Amino acid sequence: MPSEELGRAHELAPQPARGGLTGEDLRRLRWRARRGLLENDLLVARFLDRHGERLTAQAGRALSRLLDLSEAELLDLLLCRRALPPELDEPAEREVLAMMQSV
Repeated sequence: MPSEELGRAHELAPQPARGGLTGEDLRRLRWRARRGLLENDLLVARFLDRHGERLTAQAGRALSRLLDLSEAELLDLLLCRRALPPELDEPAEREVLAMMQSV
């Protein structure tokens, strides 16, 4: 991926009429979900396998924001060991996190 695209990897492409993620959006999220911690890799990959095709653009943005967290913070959230930080405590982020915790 060219360096100018790396800086835009978190941006989502224009949305199709149905309001869901494009195939390119899903590929970008899958790439960003590749983490340094195996546990996060497995949990996020399983979530995307089960729910990725049905994610809305809003859910994709929420997932992107969750993926901005550190490895330890994300794992603690996924394992229900901590609450969402105040800056991420929004309805879309809570919904995506709940979906991720259920897989």
